[in-house]
Amino acid sequence: MITIERTQVMNLENAMRGARNPLSSWSRMDSYYNEDGVYVLGENDLSLAMRLARAGSDHRKFFRQIFVSADITGPIYWWKEFDTYKVGTAANSTSTMHRIHSKPFAASDFSCENMNPQARKTLDLVIEQLEELRQRYNETKDKEYWYSIIQLLPSSYHQMRTCTMNYENLVNIYYARRNHKLDEWHVVCDWIRTLPYAAELICCKEEN
Repeated sequence: MITIERTQVMNLENAMRGARNPLSSWSRMDSYYNEDGVYVLGENDLSLAMRLARAGSDHRKFFRQIFVSADITGPIYWWKEFDTYKVGTAANSTSTMHRIHSKPFAASDFSCENMNPQARKTLDLVIEQLEELRQRYNETKDKEYWYSIIQLLPSSYHQMRTCTMNYENLVNIYYARRNHKLDEWHVVCDWIRTLPYAAELICCKEEN
């Protein structure tokens, strides 16, 4: 399971102005802010953006100036794959090291929706053991219990990170992961498709 919340897309106006710098074509800019304060690409700007998007990463440098921020909560096994995309991304995570003992363990803290009954039974036993260790650590502050929690913790445990990316990162993620076997990547790709002008700019090279 993965959830993506509090999405913000920023700096589209400046990115489009930069896209016109090479030909000094700022006079053709026709984008505007609507009554809700949303930056809307005009016909000229959208046409230029689409041409650059299809021309490849060397030509669409303005993609790297369209920033996206979101709070993503996902299992550790998914974050290990996300960490492939370190260039151009930044993330601040909730701390497993410092806060793992601060709240009771529950099944909702883990991605277990696709487990078969035997695996789920095993996870329930692990959660029970983790909770006992947590309580003992809080009572005694014995580091042995804390280490036991950290080393026993399954990779299905959820972590939340506030992530900042750009449209170029998202192009790479979308085409590399849209057919991945992990359901979490399909949720991410569905989210990418909801971003402003994703159909025209990010997902414009869909293959049959």
